[in-house]
Amino acid sequence: MLNPADATFAQRLAERLPPDTIGPAEPRHLEDPRGRARTPQAVLARPRSVAEVATILSACASARVGLVPFGGGTGLVLGQIVPDGPAPLILSLERMNNLRGIWPEEGLMIVEAGMTLAAAQEAAQAAGRLFPLSLASEGTARIGGVLATNAGGVNVLRYGNARELCLGIEAVMADGSVLHGLKRLRKDNTGYDLKDLLIGSEGTLGIITAAVLRLWPIPAGRATALVQVPSPEAALSLLSLAQDHTGGNVTSFELISGQGLHFLHEVMPDLRQPFDPIPEWSALVELGLPRGVDPASTMETILQAGAERALLSDGVIAQSESQAQALWTMRESIPLANRRIGAIVSHDIAVPLGEIGNFVREATRAVGQIGPFRVNCFGHLGDGNLHFNVFPPAGNSAQTYRAQADEIQRRVHDLVDRYGGSISAEHGIGRAKRAELERYGDPTKLAAMRAIKAVLDPVGILNPGAVIGPAWPDKILS
Repeated sequence: MLNPADATFAQRLAERLPPDTIGPAEPRHLEDPRGRARTPQAVLARPRSVAEVATILSACASARVGLVPFGGGTGLVLGQIVPDGPAPLILSLERMNNLRGIWPEEGLMIVEAGMTLAAAQEAAQAAGRLFPLSLASEGTARIGGVLATNAGGVNVLRYGNARELCLGIEAVMADGSVLHGLKRLRKDNTGYDLKDLLIGSEGTLGIITAAVLRLWPIPAGRATALVQVPSPEAALSLLSLAQDHTGGNVTSFELISGQGLHFLHEVMPDLRQPFDPIPEWSALVELGLPRGVDPASTMETILQAGAERALLSDGVIAQSESQAQALWTMRESIPLANRRIGAIVSHDIAVPLGEIGNFVREATRAVGQIGPFRVNCFGHLGDGNLHFNVFPPAGNSAQTYRAQADEIQRRVHDLVDRYGGSISAEHGIGRAKRAELERYGDPTKLAAMRAIKAVLDPVGILNPGAVIGPAWPDKILS
């Protein structure tokens, strides 16, 4: 139940907006996908227009009410979850999901922030173009959240993160003013690029309401293969070989550890795997090729050259779209298997490509010195993003070792820092990694971030407690 102060604010705000815009939050808006925390209570706002978003932010600023943006709810660092403090206003843009325009020959479209990533991909496909950002959660993740977290996914190697796929944004600032930045331009050197500042800010500097997204030609041919590799270094050399052979047309290159495949066999025995026995390391390779280039023969040439250099020992090339999808289903099922096994601690990290092999071995040894744990290391090799996740011994519960999670994380993150890497490659900071950002962040960068936050959100209403800045504004919702 909302207390009198909550009800008063919510009622006043509801009177300024169309019916059913303001109401109690639903369970799906309050729950973390990993089950680590939940928002105890909140008011929910579901606007249909930029003007309504502006009204909501203006009201929150005046009343000093914390506002938490909510996209698809798929974030993994508690960016959309407020486990303590006053009840926030949750802002969901799910009703703002329109395609405002698409220009195939210009290679762009304008979509609203509430459109799902899958719907954006479908809109591009219908126009004969490709929007290449691809995530396992693309059916639920929304464009606003994807941009707010600068999401990555499996195609970053060729097409870049969300930031690189966005030409402009429309956003509502903390005081309710609107940033009109939806120009269909690739060149606009008119001062500071606020677009790139707001992208990746996790809703702490402004609320993205629409975006100009870059589109690409659809590759005429695709080839997908799963190969056994002796080490991460060999996988990296194979990637370089594939890039040389295709002129940079490697779309994805995923590194998969044997432990991850063993987890799949344990909890999803019906999911078919190509290799028996399971190799220590494998790589999932996908090429996107232009007209006039035969995908199958190109992949065969690459794998033959790799075998001659001892970069791989075996491999399977998908012979159909369904076989390719089966390989990707196997890869995308690894996080689900991880959740069923139950991780003690998970890491979303990045290290320089040439250091990946040394890092994995040293980090695995460091974890082994703490306890007899299992490590599942997998990720997007081409951009250096690894998910280095630590699990209990077989037959044990993660809860038994929860007291050692902090020590494991410190060992891993200390190594990441020593190797010149990042403690958050694609998931963001949210509330879960704020202390880690303070520990490992460059002091000058952190000071600049605080200064920017203070100017753009002086009251501190935007996603309070996330990333950086004051935990809470003066509060009415208590």
